[in-house]
Amino acid sequence: MPGGIPPVAAGIERTEDHSTMGKLSLVKDVPPQAVHDDEVKAVAAVNTRRAYDLLVRKYREKIFYHAFYILKDAQEAFDVTQEVFIRSYQEPKLFCEDFRIKPWLFRVCTNLCYNIVRDKKRRGGILETVGEEKRGSSEVLLAVDAVLDREMSRQMARALHTLPLAHRNILLLRYWDDLSYAEIAEVLGVKMGTVMSRLSRAKSALSEVLAQEQIA
Repeated sequence: MPGGIPPVAAGIERTEDHSTMGKLSLVKDVPPQAVHDDEVKAVAAVNTRRAYDLLVRKYREKIFYHAFYILKDAQEAFDVTQEVFIRSYQEPKLFCEDFRIKPWLFRVCTNLCYNIVRDKKRRGGILETVGEEKRGSSEVLLAVDAVLDREMSRQMARALHTLPLAHRNILLLRYWDDLSYAEIAEVLGVKMGTVMSRLSRAKSALSEVLAQEQIA
Protein backbone atom coordinates (compact mmCIF):
# COMPACT_ATOMS: atom_id res chain seq x y z
CA MET A 1 0.00 0.00 0.00
CA PRO A 2 1.20 3.58 -0.55
CA GLY A 3 2.75 5.40 2.39
CA GLY A 4 1.03 7.88 4.68
CA ILE A 5 -2.13 7.91 6.74
CA PRO A 6 -5.42 7.63 4.81
CA PRO A 7 -8.05 10.33 5.35
CA VAL A 8 -10.79 7.98 6.54
CA ALA A 9 -13.29 10.25 8.20
CA ALA A 10 -14.13 12.60 5.38
CA GLY A 11 -13.42 13.48 1.80
CA ILE A 12 -10.82 10.95 0.72
CA GLU A 13 -9.04 12.63 -2.15
CA ARG A 14 -10.07 11.36 -5.55
CA THR A 15 -7.81 11.65 -8.56
CA GLU A 16 -8.79 10.84 -12.11
CA ASP A 17 -6.71 8.24 -13.86
CA HIS A 18 -7.87 7.25 -17.34
CA SER A 19 -6.04 3.93 -17.08
CA THR A 20 -8.54 2.88 -14.42
CA MET A 21 -11.69 3.60 -16.38
CA GLY A 22 -12.07 0.10 -17.74
CA LYS A 23 -12.02 -1.42 -14.29
CA LEU A 24 -13.98 1.42 -12.72
CA SER A 25 -16.76 0.92 -15.25
CA LEU A 26 -17.55 -2.24 -13.30
CA VAL A 27 -18.69 -0.15 -10.36
CA LYS A 28 -19.77 3.11 -12.00
CA ASP A 29 -23.08 4.46 -10.72
CA VAL A 30 -23.34 1.63 -8.19
CA PRO A 31 -23.65 2.53 -4.48
CA PRO A 32 -20.40 1.56 -2.69
CA GLN A 33 -22.32 -0.75 -0.34
CA ALA A 34 -23.50 -2.78 -3.36
CA VAL A 35 -20.03 -3.29 -4.82
CA HIS A 36 -18.57 -6.75 -4.29
CA ASP A 37 -15.13 -7.09 -2.72
CA ASP A 38 -13.88 -8.79 -5.87
CA GLU A 39 -14.81 -5.68 -7.85
CA VAL A 40 -12.86 -3.55 -5.39
CA LYS A 41 -9.86 -5.82 -5.97
CA ALA A 42 -10.30 -5.42 -9.74
CA VAL A 43 -10.08 -1.65 -9.32
CA ALA A 44 -7.02 -2.10 -7.08
CA ALA A 45 -5.24 -3.92 -9.90
CA VAL A 46 -4.96 -0.59 -11.72
CA ASN A 47 -5.38 2.06 -9.02
CA THR A 48 -4.90 1.16 -5.36
CA ARG A 49 -5.92 4.56 -4.04
CA ARG A 50 -9.27 4.51 -5.86
CA ALA A 51 -9.87 0.98 -4.62
CA TYR A 52 -9.12 2.00 -1.06
CA ASP A 53 -11.45 4.98 -1.37
CA LEU A 54 -14.20 2.62 -2.54
CA LEU A 55 -13.48 0.15 0.24
CA VAL A 56 -13.77 2.82 2.93
CA ARG A 57 -17.06 4.12 1.55
CA LYS A 58 -18.38 0.56 1.34
CA TYR A 59 -17.61 -0.42 4.94
CA ARG A 60 -17.14 2.67 7.11
CA GLU A 61 -20.75 2.93 8.26
CA LYS A 62 -21.05 -0.73 9.15
CA ILE A 63 -17.71 -0.73 10.96
CA PHE A 64 -18.66 2.39 12.91
CA TYR A 65 -22.02 1.04 14.05
CA HIS A 66 -20.54 -2.35 14.89
CA ALA A 67 -18.04 -0.61 17.15
CA PHE A 68 -20.70 1.73 18.53
CA TYR A 69 -22.96 -1.11 19.62
CA ILE A 70 -20.11 -2.83 21.41
CA LEU A 71 -18.59 0.24 23.03
CA LYS A 72 -21.73 2.37 23.53
CA ASP A 73 -19.64 5.45 22.88
CA ALA A 74 -19.73 7.37 19.61
CA GLN A 75 -16.28 8.94 19.92
CA GLU A 76 -14.63 5.63 20.78
CA ALA A 77 -16.45 3.98 17.88
CA PHE A 78 -15.19 6.71 15.57
CA ASP A 79 -11.63 6.21 16.82
CA VAL A 80 -11.88 2.45 16.31
CA THR A 81 -13.21 2.98 12.79
CA GLN A 82 -10.26 5.21 12.00
CA GLU A 83 -7.85 2.61 13.36
CA VAL A 84 -9.47 -0.23 11.39
CA PHE A 85 -8.99 1.60 8.10
CA ILE A 86 -5.50 2.75 8.99
CA ARG A 87 -4.59 -0.88 9.59
CA SER A 88 -6.27 -1.94 6.38
CA TYR A 89 -4.26 0.70 4.52
CA GLN A 90 -1.12 -0.81 5.99
CA GLU A 91 -2.12 -4.42 5.21
CA PRO A 92 -0.03 -5.55 2.22
CA LYS A 93 -2.37 -8.42 1.32
CA LEU A 94 -5.57 -6.37 1.44
CA PHE A 95 -6.31 -6.57 -2.28
CA CYS A 96 -4.77 -9.99 -2.91
CA GLU A 97 -7.04 -12.43 -4.70
CA ASP A 98 -7.50 -14.82 -1.77
CA PHE A 99 -7.66 -12.19 0.98
CA ARG A 100 -11.07 -12.09 2.68
CA ILE A 101 -11.58 -8.38 3.23
CA LYS A 102 -14.92 -8.32 5.03
CA PRO A 103 -14.16 -10.85 7.80
CA TRP A 104 -10.73 -9.27 8.28
CA LEU A 105 -12.20 -5.79 8.80
CA PHE A 106 -14.74 -7.01 11.33
CA ARG A 107 -12.15 -9.14 13.14
CA VAL A 108 -9.88 -6.12 13.54
CA CYS A 109 -12.82 -3.98 14.66
CA THR A 110 -14.04 -6.57 17.17
CA ASN A 111 -10.57 -7.11 18.63
CA LEU A 112 -9.99 -3.37 19.04
CA CYS A 113 -13.36 -2.98 20.76
CA TYR A 114 -12.72 -5.92 23.09
CA ASN A 115 -9.37 -4.40 24.04
CA ILE A 116 -11.09 -1.14 24.96
CA VAL A 117 -13.77 -2.93 26.99
CA ARG A 118 -11.16 -4.98 28.86
CA ASP A 119 -9.13 -1.85 29.55
CA LYS A 120 -12.20 -0.12 30.97
CA LYS A 121 -12.90 -3.08 33.22
CA ARG A 122 -9.32 -3.11 34.44
CA ARG A 123 -9.66 0.55 35.34
CA GLY A 124 -12.90 -0.22 37.12
CA GLY A 125 -14.91 1.88 34.70
CA ILE A 126 -18.57 1.26 34.11
CA LEU A 127 -19.75 1.19 30.52
CA GLU A 128 -22.12 3.98 29.66
CA THR A 129 -25.73 3.15 28.92
CA VAL A 130 -26.95 3.34 25.37
CA GLY A 131 -29.90 5.40 24.20
CA GLU A 132 -28.80 8.88 25.30
CA GLU A 133 -30.49 11.56 23.23
CA LYS A 134 -27.23 13.34 22.49
CA ARG A 135 -25.91 10.27 20.69
CA GLY A 136 -28.99 9.85 18.56
CA SER A 137 -29.11 6.10 19.10
CA SER A 138 -32.88 6.20 18.64
CA GLU A 139 -32.18 6.88 14.96
CA VAL A 140 -29.85 3.92 14.49
CA LEU A 141 -31.20 0.92 12.64
CA LEU A 142 -30.27 -2.53 13.84
CA ALA A 143 -31.72 -5.89 12.87
CA VAL A 144 -31.48 -8.76 15.32
CA ASP A 145 -33.85 -11.03 13.43
CA ALA A 146 -36.09 -10.93 10.40
CA VAL A 147 -39.21 -10.57 12.55
CA LEU A 148 -37.85 -7.31 13.92
CA ASP A 149 -38.11 -5.89 10.39
CA ARG A 150 -34.53 -4.60 10.63
CA GLU A 151 -35.57 -1.70 12.82
CA MET A 152 -34.09 -0.66 16.17
CA SER A 153 -35.93 1.37 18.79
CA ARG A 154 -34.35 2.76 21.91
CA GLN A 155 -36.11 0.05 23.92
CA MET A 156 -34.65 -2.59 21.63
CA ALA A 157 -31.21 -1.00 21.93
CA ARG A 158 -31.44 -1.17 25.72
CA ALA A 159 -32.57 -4.79 25.54
CA LEU A 160 -29.65 -5.70 23.30
CA HIS A 161 -27.20 -4.00 25.64
CA THR A 162 -28.35 -6.00 28.64
CA LEU A 163 -26.85 -9.05 26.97
CA PRO A 164 -23.30 -10.23 27.61
CA LEU A 165 -20.76 -8.78 25.20
CA ALA A 166 -20.30 -12.06 23.36
CA HIS A 167 -24.05 -12.39 22.71
CA ARG A 168 -24.31 -8.80 21.57
CA ASN A 169 -21.36 -9.11 19.21
CA ILE A 170 -22.54 -12.25 17.46
CA LEU A 171 -26.03 -10.81 16.93
CA LEU A 172 -24.51 -7.68 15.43
CA LEU A 173 -22.26 -9.66 13.13
CA ARG A 174 -25.12 -11.79 11.83
CA TYR A 175 -28.13 -9.50 11.63
CA TRP A 176 -26.73 -5.98 11.30
CA ASP A 177 -23.40 -6.57 9.60
CA ASP A 178 -24.93 -9.40 7.54
CA LEU A 179 -21.96 -11.75 7.80
CA SER A 180 -22.44 -15.38 6.86
CA TYR A 181 -21.85 -18.15 9.41
CA ALA A 182 -18.52 -18.88 7.73
CA GLU A 183 -17.47 -15.23 7.90
CA ILE A 184 -18.47 -14.98 11.57
CA ALA A 185 -16.44 -18.10 12.29
CA GLU A 186 -13.46 -16.43 10.66
CA VAL A 187 -13.98 -13.21 12.62
CA LEU A 188 -14.28 -14.99 15.96
CA GLY A 189 -11.74 -17.72 15.25
CA VAL A 190 -14.15 -20.58 16.00
CA LYS A 191 -15.81 -23.41 14.09
CA MET A 192 -19.02 -22.81 12.18
CA GLY A 193 -20.96 -25.15 14.46
CA THR A 194 -19.85 -23.04 17.41
CA VAL A 195 -21.15 -19.94 15.64
CA MET A 196 -24.57 -21.52 15.18
CA SER A 197 -24.82 -22.64 18.80
CA ARG A 198 -23.64 -19.26 20.13
CA LEU A 199 -26.06 -17.44 17.87
CA SER A 200 -28.93 -19.63 19.04
CA ARG A 201 -28.09 -18.92 22.69
CA ALA A 202 -27.78 -15.20 21.99
CA LYS A 203 -31.17 -15.08 20.27
CA SER A 204 -32.76 -16.99 23.13
CA ALA A 205 -31.26 -14.59 25.65
CA LEU A 206 -32.51 -11.59 23.67
CA SER A 207 -35.99 -13.10 23.39
CA GLU A 208 -36.12 -13.48 27.17
CA VAL A 209 -35.16 -9.84 27.66
CA LEU A 210 -37.74 -8.70 25.12
CA ALA A 211 -40.42 -10.80 26.79
CA GLN A 212 -39.59 -9.29 30.16
CA GLU A 213 -39.90 -5.80 28.72
CA GLN A 214 -43.11 -6.78 26.90
CA ILE A 215 -41.65 -5.84 23.53
CA ALA A 216 -41.83 -9.25 21.87
